[in-house]
Amino acid sequence: MKAVFAALALAVFSTPAFAAEVTLIGPGGVRAAVTALIPGFEKASGHTVKATFGSGGGTKARVIKGDAFDVPIVQPPLEPVVASGHVLKESETPLAIAPIAVAVKAGAAKPDISTAEAVKKMLLAAKSIAYPNVEGNPAGGAAGISINETLAKLGIADTMKTKIKPAATGFATAKMVASGEAEIGIVFLSEMIHEPGITIVGNLPRDISTPTQLIGFVSAHAKDATAARSLLAYLSGPEAAAVYRDKGMVPGR
Repeated sequence: MKAVFAALALAVFSTPAFAAEVTLIGPGGVRAAVTALIPGFEKASGHTVKATFGSGGGTKARVIKGDAFDVPIVQPPLEPVVASGHVLKESETPLAIAPIAVAVKAGAAKPDISTAEAVKKMLLAAKSIAYPNVEGNPAGGAAGISINETLAKLGIADTMKTKIKPAATGFATAKMVASGEAEIGIVFLSEMIHEPGITIVGNLPRDISTPTQLIGFVSAHAKDATAARSLLAYLSGPEAAAVYRDKGMVPGR
């Protein structure tokens, strides 16, 4: 078995006869991990990677429209992406799972978020909360959509409207908390786990916040399908798993 794995690894990552540029598009929740992994892939494969990141909804819309990216990373539901014909269904590869977490300014008391009722109490007591893509963004962000669903489940969506401070991105959410602009920050753990000036309180309970899956595909229009598959293999391999854990995510497989 080890010999077989070694042969496969050699086939995927051996230096190619020519180097390809592999383009990738993904949501902000996977930016930190993929950015950290790109140098290792480039060194192992000889290819280069050009990555673009945006909101979850915006990323999916671009993939469905057929924008030219070799490796798209999207979030469920996957049906519209597959139905578009712009990805190869058989290439579907689970990469990581990203939970939504809560943060406060460094030095502030950590609120109880162990239960749905405790989270509700924390939010109602907070003077302000920050999270990305709340309103005015038709593309939407996966974290923002998930948090809106959480507020609805808790029955406090309308009550919280006056306390919400919309953030441009998940990383901006963390900075708003660090600066004191917002009392509470809620976003993917991967987007704020290493942000200085904040304290991670923990992940939201699963009964009110389902972690978001990140799924990779090879584009049906990939310039070099072999290079695209090699990148996808690297992003779902053992090196990637260690990076995902470091960034606050769970490896997809």
